[in-house]
Amino acid sequence: MSGAETLFRLAALNTDYAICIDADRLEDWPGMFLEQCLYKITSADNHRRGYAGGLVYADSRAMLIDRVASLREANIYERQSYRHIVGMPSLRSGADIVAETPFLVVRTMRDGRMDLFAAGVYLDRVRDEAGMLRFAERVVVCDSSRIDTLLAIPL
Repeated sequence: MSGAETLFRLAALNTDYAICIDADRLEDWPGMFLEQCLYKITSADNHRRGYAGGLVYADSRAMLIDRVASLREANIYERQSYRHIVGMPSLRSGADIVAETPFLVVRTMRDGRMDLFAAGVYLDRVRDEAGMLRFAERVVVCDSSRIDTLLAIPL
């Protein structure tokens, strides 16, 4: 696969990922990950320090499915929606597709108030599984260490 084709497929994966979350199709979100995967949300400072834990941490697709189920059935939080603005991925070399992609997330609350909710970078390791790109690892590194307590929906 050429670099241009890889870049296009990765950009399409990021677009599908953002639309899935923004359109509240959260049940489809875990399917974008391999069975054994890593999804973590952390701050830039914690990432620089090499801290393994995160505000959100899941190391399998089953954990992501469980997270969505808890969002739908157990958690109580103010209704809100996200709008992702995702930049162009920057490819890195490696056996898997490795990329860094900047993002912004605007959160709209039930009353219509909009806030810049998160800004940062996705650090991804992606694998082609039977012709479909899936995340083996997505580390969401937020620029700010000030994270809103309403971090309910995946970034």
